[in-house]
Amino acid sequence: MEHRSTGWGSGLLGVAIFSGSLPATRVAVAGFSPLFLTSARAVIAAALGALLLGAFRARRPEKADLVSLLVVALGVVLGFPLLTALALQHLTSAHSIVFIGLLPLSTALFGVLRGGERPKPAFWLFSSLGAACVAGFALGQGGDGSATGDLLMLAAILVCGLGYAEGAVLSRRLGGWQVISWALLLALPAMLALALATWPDALPPASAPAWLGLAYVAVFSMLIGFVFWYRGLALGGIAGVGQLQLLQPFLGLALAAALLGEPVAWTMVAATSLVVACVAGAKRYA
Repeated sequence: MEHRSTGWGSGLLGVAIFSGSLPATRVAVAGFSPLFLTSARAVIAAALGALLLGAFRARRPEKADLVSLLVVALGVVLGFPLLTALALQHLTSAHSIVFIGLLPLSTALFGVLRGGERPKPAFWLFSSLGAACVAGFALGQGGDGSATGDLLMLAAILVCGLGYAEGAVLSRRLGGWQVISWALLLALPAMLALALATWPDALPPASAPAWLGLAYVAVFSMLIGFVFWYRGLALGGIAGVGQLQLLQPFLGLALAAALLGEPVAWTMVAATSLVVACVAGAKRYA
């Protein structure tokens, strides 16, 4: 029970860090191409991950772990960042929240397939209700969609759920920060080549918000958030802790309200309350 509580706390901290990912990506793609942004964030995070592995003299993964690490790299290092960056050229951040509401379901499904978890039937009810609350709230905020953007976001949710579940299973043996660090290093040659190939002719000014967006998604979204997230999934359960992602859109909106002075509507408070109730229900029956 103590491990599960620790896992849920760690997972919540990871979700709080991830809550700024889509807004930061939206800002960053205004100054960088999606391909360069995806590769640059991975290269920066890989350099930091290599420093961590060296400083703590982490043991190398076994040969049998390389396939799982490749799945993690393809899912969360390349797939999700690239697909969301491409999608956000066609969608607003508000519209993308509709799909983020499906991520806990995707994570739970792959948790069953890859992690061998067997949540109770009531878990799926609360998970579906939570996803419906997030999607309903996002649709109520407006934001035009497009078929291309919607398909890209759906693909991003699928590969991300797989990467989360695979990484969580591997974290039970290697540790959360080791998994994301090794996955980043595994992807480094391809990401470095892509970064050089897509290097922009003219970089944004040093004061441009795009640089802050790149810094956030590289340091926090690509590395630090995963340290807590994978630890949370490994300790608390993939399907259960994965439901905390339902809170991610609301944490992002609350962050915008606190830092940017944006108003908080009563609909956000009501939707958040419903989602918290769904997460609590899912936690009980996971």
